[in-house]
Amino acid sequence: MTSIRAIVTDIEGTTSSISFVKDVLFPYARKRLPAYVETHADKPEVQHWLHEAAKEAGLIEASRQEVIELLLRWIDEDRKSTALKALQGMIWQGGYEEGEYRSHMYPEVAARLHAWRGEGLHLYVYSSGSIPAQKLLFRYSEAGDLTPVFAGYFDTETGPKRETESYRRIVEAIGERPEHVLFLSDIVEELDAARAAGLQTGWLLRPPLDVPAQPRHPAYTSFDTIQP
Repeated sequence: MTSIRAIVTDIEGTTSSISFVKDVLFPYARKRLPAYVETHADKPEVQHWLHEAAKEAGLIEASRQEVIELLLRWIDEDRKSTALKALQGMIWQGGYEEGEYRSHMYPEVAARLHAWRGEGLHLYVYSSGSIPAQKLLFRYSEAGDLTPVFAGYFDTETGPKRETESYRRIVEAIGERPEHVLFLSDIVEELDAARAAGLQTGWLLRPPLDVPAQPRHPAYTSFDTIQP
């Protein structure tokens, strides 16, 4: 492996279990979204993302209720909408701050992130969740506040995670050559896109997933088995 200077990590299935997002965060936001929109619709930031959601759906004129129903449907579809992710992040903030939940981290993740940072590596997050939601997840983790280890965050405003151009934008933004950047994810199509942009890749296949006999990318069962 070429000398690694920066690591960009996904979240779901990589640092944290998919079930935490699917079974805790998504239902929490879905239950509270209608009331949140009704009571915060006068906030400029909320207005902006409601407008962006309607625009994304091609709705020229939509009532608030129609946009709420649209967002609920997108949650059920797990749509990677930047507007939806932003609104979900606002709702999740209240849950984190009120102690409703703490975000899951795989057992070795916190120690390994601290170790990599101590070795001088620059760490970044790239997830479909909004940047504010990413920061909340790492600030309120079961392992404590992990935000100090990260140098930056990227979401779908940078571009879709399965498109090569998104990874070119990331390496340009962090000021590294792509071959010195390692991208970690559990989604092979994301890794394909990152490799096409020249990044090195690590495929997280956490138990009970099995590592294929001939994996398309270097495969790891935990962060402890990665030697950057």
